[in-house]
Amino acid sequence: MLEQLFGSKTRTKLLKIFLLNPEQAFYIRELTRMIDTQINSVRRELQNLVHCGVIIEVLEGELTPEELGKTYSVDNEFVRESGNLSKKEKQPKKFFRVNKNFVLHKELHSLFKRSPLLFQQKFIKDLQQIESVEFAIITGFFLEIENSTVDLLIVGTFPRQKLSKLIGQYEKLFDREINFTTMTPDEFDYRKSLTDRFLFSIIEGRRQVIVDRRSDTPLSEMTPERS
Repeated sequence: MLEQLFGSKTRTKLLKIFLLNPEQAFYIRELTRMIDTQINSVRRELQNLVHCGVIIEVLEGELTPEELGKTYSVDNEFVRESGNLSKKEKQPKKFFRVNKNFVLHKELHSLFKRSPLLFQQKFIKDLQQIESVEFAIITGFFLEIENSTVDLLIVGTFPRQKLSKLIGQYEKLFDREINFTTMTPDEFDYRKSLTDRFLFSIIEGRRQVIVDRRSDTPLSEMTPERS
């Protein structure tokens, strides 16, 4: 069973989409675009997942507007906007959605939801190994904080290109953009002395210090006293 579930990258990508979007149904060409894979490969893996019982097939007429979602299609076969489906063919389209009654559904959902934690620990370790990074804080996405303007604050005199390359590699693994801010030690000290609003919004919010080589600037001294 496990070999069937995780036997290919395409299958794993499809599983991630279905398990992390349990209330939505997807059309085959839509999935093909989402994971940037050939349609024959997607069609084959969908049938494997249906055979395993992880997902189920459903016709468009059996779906609610909420299940159809708010997706635009450009495949000239259907258009979905604000939950409304405009048919361009008389034959009902076939969609796919996760099977919540599958015996391992909860376990698989938990596994895919928590999988970024494995990459997160490796990302932190790689960042800690950059000796020129003097101070670093993670917040936002890394701590599951929604609508955060920043995920990572880094202070140091590191090669920008090297840091951007590292973050770019992990953005692919996380399948999302990492919003990060960098500062030189001088800029950090200056903005700290001014009680910079942006800097202290990070310091005072939920955050985790992952690098602290600035022994002269303990976190307790960085946080302004509240009146």
